Amino acid sequence: MEKRAPQKSYPQPRIFLIRHARPMVARKGFADAAAARQYITDYDAAQVEEFVLQHEAIPYKEIREVYCSTLIRSQLTARGIFGEQVLLKVSPDFREFERKIFSLPLLRLPIRLWLVTARVLWFLGLNHKGIETFREARRRARKCAETLAEDADKKGTTVLVAHGLLNNFIRRELKRMGWRSSIHGGNSYLAVHALVRRGQE
Repeated sequence: MEKRAPQKSYPQPRIFLIRHARPMVARKGFADAAAARQYITDYDAAQVEEFVLQHEAIPYKEIREVYCSTLIRSQLTARGIFGEQVLLKVSPDFREFERKIFSLPLLRLPIRLWLVTARVLWFLGLNHKGIETFREARRRARKCAETLAEDADKKGTTVLVAHGLLNNFIRRELKRMGWRSSIHGGNSYLAVHALVRRGQE
């Protein structure tokens, strides 16, 4: 009887999307447009709070490379989770969707309201002068999803430590490409989402 060679077993392709830790920047009180713009600048340059992330699904010892953005909060979080030995694959493609504070110099609003209003106007195509449009940002998210999917198919497990809104749109694009969510981590800081190819368990 002819013996068959044992079938080689490959790890199930999976993608982890992790949001960065909380930046150390305050946003209390009311502010004018200039102060709101400065808040965004400070947020993008901020260190992150100390944290511990122990998630039972993440194969920490297997991770040798982590994708992250050019923003420091993404890189610091990746180091905090996976250690100094991990290779950070830094790319501007993984930066957060941009925000632009509209000009109303005499108006004072809570910082959160400035940010939410700026984002809603950007979604509507009314607040993107000098930054990428919502359509351009979605195309970038698609490119990110393709990069992560290709890497996961080659290596089995791929990790991105990036940003809340970007991760959300990458997740949508991956689902369109035939991936499904296996872990739903919400939208908070250090939220963990995982996806596998649809039909795989």
